[in-house]
Amino acid sequence: MSEALKDSTGADVHVELDDQGQSYVITVDGGEVAGHAYFLPGPEAETERIFYHTVVDEAFGGRGLSKVLVAQALADSREKSITVVPVCPLFVKKLNDTGDDYQAEGGRFRKATGADIDIVKRHAE
Repeated sequence: MSEALKDSTGADVHVELDDQGQSYVITVDGGEVAGHAYFLPGPEAETERIFYHTVVDEAFGGRGLSKVLVAQALADSREKSITVVPVCPLFVKKLNDTGDDYQAEGGRFRKATGADIDIVKRHAE
């Protein structure tokens, strides 16, 4: 999934799944890690991802990297037929704004339940 992308400055960025399969990583400027979109397996572990936290280092602010990161995480989840469960506000907003289009393109998502929030809370302990 290391498709070449551009940030708002025109610089090349890449988004890839990390080696542990726990986040999408966005790199810039020849491989420097700029941020992550973290997820946990949902109740249907093999087919669901609970996206609970997205962060981009302040040093890379204003480049639109969080939008690229969220869009690529959603695209990869869609391609792998994984249901997205948004808890992170960035994922919630993106799917509120474009969820119909995402579903029309074959993507699946559902609103977070109390059980999903409990998974995130247990992970944070």
